[in-house]
Amino acid sequence: MVYSENILICIAVPLVIAILFTAKGTRSFLFSFVMGMVTCLISAYISGFLRFVMNVETEEMAVFYSPLIEEALKLLPLLFYMFVFIPDSSKLYTAALGIGLGFATFENCCYILSSTSPGLGYVLIRGMAVGIMHLVCALFLAIGLDMAKRLRGVMVPGLFGALTLSAGFHGLYNLLVSEPGIPAIIGYLLPILNVAVLYYPYEKKIRNGLVY
Repeated sequence: MVYSENILICIAVPLVIAILFTAKGTRSFLFSFVMGMVTCLISAYISGFLRFVMNVETEEMAVFYSPLIEEALKLLPLLFYMFVFIPDSSKLYTAALGIGLGFATFENCCYILSSTSPGLGYVLIRGMAVGIMHLVCALFLAIGLDMAKRLRGVMVPGLFGALTLSAGFHGLYNLLVSEPGIPAIIGYLLPILNVAVLYYPYEKKIRNGLVY
C-alpha cells in the first residue's frame, strides 16, 4: 500500500531545506511547488470524504466534483499571496506555475507508485497529459487573478471567472479521457494544444520583461 503522506514527506523535506540556500526568486518558486503538493494531498482528502458521504461513483466524482475542489484549493494560496504580499504580475505567474507543477508532480508520483507495473504509455500520458493539464489550469487561474487585480471594479466576478475557467477545463479533460477512443485522444491532446496557445503571449511578456 502506498501512503501519500510518506511520498509528500520524502519529496517536500529536501525542497524545504533547499529553500534556505537559494536566492529569493528561486525560493518563492520552491515554496509554491511545495504548496502545490500539499494542496494535492488536501484535495484528495476532501474528494475522498465527499465521495464517501455522497456515495457517488468514481467517474462522477472525477468529472463533476474533483475539478472544482482541486482548482478552488489551488486558488486559495494564490489569493492569499496576492492580497497579503501584493506581488507584481511576474511573481503571481511564478507562484501559479509552482503550485500547478507541485500538484501535478505529487499526483503523478502517487498514481505511478500505486500502479503495479505502469507501462511507458501510461507514464507518458500521466506526464504529457495530466501533468500539463494541471499546469494549464494554474495558468488560467493566474491570468484571471492578474486581470482581476488590474480591473478592481470587477474583482469578485474576475475571481469567479478564473475559477470557472480553470475548473471547467479540468472537468472537460476528465470527461473526455473517461471515454475510450477518439474522445480520450482529444482529451490527451487538449492540454498540449492549450500550452501551444498560451505560450506565445507568455513568451512575449518574457521578452518585454513583464515575467521573469
